[in-house]
Amino acid sequence: MSWISFTYLEEYLSTVIHPLWLFLLLILIYSLWLYFYLCGCAISFYFYAYKKMNNYQENDFYSKFWDKPRHVMGQIVELVGKILHGHEIVGMEHLPKGPGIVIFHHSIILVGYTLFLTKVYREKGRLCHSVIDHGLYGIPGLKMFYDVILMRDFTKAECVEILKKGHLLGIAPGGAREAIFSNDYSLMWGNRTGFAQLALEAKVPIIPIFTQNSCETYRTIGKTRLTKWLYEKTRRVLLPIYGGFPVKLRTYIGEPIPYDPNITPTELAEKTKTALENLQDRHQKRPGNILRALSERFDKQYKDD
Repeated sequence: MSWISFTYLEEYLSTVIHPLWLFLLLILIYSLWLYFYLCGCAISFYFYAYKKMNNYQENDFYSKFWDKPRHVMGQIVELVGKILHGHEIVGMEHLPKGPGIVIFHHSIILVGYTLFLTKVYREKGRLCHSVIDHGLYGIPGLKMFYDVILMRDFTKAECVEILKKGHLLGIAPGGAREAIFSNDYSLMWGNRTGFAQLALEAKVPIIPIFTQNSCETYRTIGKTRLTKWLYEKTRRVLLPIYGGFPVKLRTYIGEPIPYDPNITPTELAEKTKTALENLQDRHQKRPGNILRALSERFDKQYKDD
């Protein structure tokens, strides 16, 4: 047994625990994030190439010039949503013809919200702006992608202007905290009332939407007290994700909460939260289950419901 020693063990571990292996392990863990980033870069490059090939010099992303590439991407996204998730949308009649703030739960990957945006554009010809984190908008290679589909870190003044021009504006009050650490569709809004203040200032309704099984498409690994503490301190924690499950997705558009000058932002925020939770309670079986969400694609009783 003399060959078993700490010296031999150290030599063996030095061949196993190599910086390259650790790098490859990190790549494997974060491969889905890398995949989404590369997809975003590819779309961004497509928009950029389209602009250059047509010698378009303006930065007007409301121009009809962008209709063709948007429709192309919309067709692809809609097809993928239909094939992978059998996506449907219910309650399109609740969407106002004028401006409004769309409020939704932030899953780790916004598959349901993306399909909602696509459906609204393809069926109604309406562009919905989306408020995203400043850090996301600053990721290299994605700016053109975000600009064309109107996703930006809009300021409050810009949001008011967007609404006054008659557009829709999507906001997830829970933000990244909700995306990373929300358990079983729970809303993590804290004391956030900014969206409610915005609705009152612009005098527009709030439209709650919810996508059934949205948290079963992708899930995170590593929700611990340490990672939660790190997020609260840095606002920059990226947990590994897994998934891509072809679960049934159905987006429900709730009845608009009309503008009321006699309500406070806090009251309006609470009213919106209750409306969104009611949509969840009505259309989402909890706790969430991936196998059940998969089986719902083939459940006749579910389809007829």
